[in-house]
Amino acid sequence: MRRREFIGAMYVAAGALVSAAADQQPGKVWRIGHVLTLTPEIGAMFAQALEQSLADLGYVQGRNIVLLHRFAGPQPDKIEEAIRSLVPQVDLLVVWGEGAIAAKKLAVGVPTVFISIGYPVELGLVQSLAHPGGNMTGITAEAALETPAKLQILKEIVPELKRVAVLGPVDDPAFVEKGLQGLAARELGITLVPVVIKSADDLEAAFTSMKKDGAQAVMPIRSSPTFVLGKEIADLALAAHLASCWPFRQAVMAGGLVSLGWTMNSVNSSTALPTSIDDKIIKGRSAQGRRRPRVRHRLRAPADSRNRRARRRPCTWRQNQRTSRPCR
Repeated sequence: MRRREFIGAMYVAAGALVSAAADQQPGKVWRIGHVLTLTPEIGAMFAQALEQSLADLGYVQGRNIVLLHRFAGPQPDKIEEAIRSLVPQVDLLVVWGEGAIAAKKLAVGVPTVFISIGYPVELGLVQSLAHPGGNMTGITAEAALETPAKLQILKEIVPELKRVAVLGPVDDPAFVEKGLQGLAARELGITLVPVVIKSADDLEAAFTSMKKDGAQAVMPIRSSPTFVLGKEIADLALAAHLASCWPFRQAVMAGGLVSLGWTMNSVNSSTALPTSIDDKIIKGRSAQGRRRPRVRHRLRAPADSRNRRARRRPCTWRQNQRTSRPCR
């Protein structure tokens, strides 16, 4: 999926889980809280994307919805503060990344749409991907296939690669990915060196620690702090002569070496997924995952059958399910 299509895809599913509760309560002005784990400078484009995607569904800021944006940055205490302040005054909450963890704790009873967080089932946010249950649903960014591929890329860049620093924030909620990282590293004969930071002030010490531990490359994890501090981390990796493999394309644009993963700053409201989710919530429809359509097959009857219907050609299932016809 191209970069101009992804966030749009996320935003028309949170706006259709927001147009599915206006039909239930016509005339109601819905108040929607939007918590971004980014700075205002970086997050402004995402706020505008949500407004545009909702407007395309008929929800106009100041007319039939009130959007309350909060740019909390990557600090956990700021994220919790933003959610805590919004909960009493909103009908629906849209949260990014690690904000989903805080929303699970603080926004009980408020319909919540999360965007861009991996492993929501393992983190206890939802019961399952198909049937979330509770008050939360949204868009997940699974990274199960990213880690092995990123290590393989680094191995190709540095053939003698033996030690890779994994850079992430302290108390990173995406702890479930660590097992996958370790398994992939063992298969490639690589030792992972975990390095944690709290803020930008810790970066220089973090890279000093990497070099001391013999790291030959660095792999920042997908998190709000590593996204916000992408340029600073890329510059330090370059100065330390460490190959870097990122989960964000933006970091490569800022000076990082290579990236693998979907991109965050794409806006295409025609396919925006989270806004379609928001839309469903407002209209009171189910925002749970759709079941795959059941495929019916009719087998050919034995050749000696007297039943004339048995000699008909077997039923086929066309690739385009919308235009397929049932067997007769």
